Amino acid sequence: MAELTPLAMSVLALLNERPMHAYEMYQLLLSRHNNRIVKVRPGSLYHTVERLAGQQYVRAIGTERAGNRPERTTYEITPEGNDALTRRVETGLENFVYEYPVFPVVLSEAHNLEADDAVLRLRRRVDDLDKWLADVDQAIGLARGAGVPERYWMAADYVRGQISAERNWLATTIERIESKELEWLSRRTQ
Repeated sequence: MAELTPLAMSVLALLNERPMHAYEMYQLLLSRHNNRIVKVRPGSLYHTVERLAGQQYVRAIGTERAGNRPERTTYEITPEGNDALTRRVETGLENFVYEYPVFPVVLSEAHNLEADDAVLRLRRRVDDLDKWLADVDQAIGLARGAGVPERYWMAADYVRGQISAERNWLATTIERIESKELEWLSRRTQ
């Protein structure tokens, strides 16, 4: 059986809460800011639900139409889907898997830019990370303020820690490039 994707895990977790239709799942993922940790688009979500149904991890329990809206099929998680979700969460928590993000690759090739250009672009990234931190802090504050138990939003705190660590590392690296502690050869002199 294929490993559950992050979006499939999110769908199964939502259906573990209660039966719902795909559009409701999409709206709930957005309102909970889960789109910060899972790439979610309406088309990919519908495809994921169909795939999970084909694997018998979810099943349709009804179809309804409200006014001029399209028909919406409501799904529920099956016992097999619950088992698959549980197994995936268990193995995901205990087993480290390197996920090959793009940033380390571009960082390893940053020497192909002039130092001033690299610093400019790194500063822009720091600015973006500062915005992400503000957004995550706001989401955490809203969850705390609403009395949502931390176990439901602790991933946001984890993401905050990652973003903060990257931001601080980049700020230090920028300082090291500017102070010439980190040697940077000009492309013109290489």
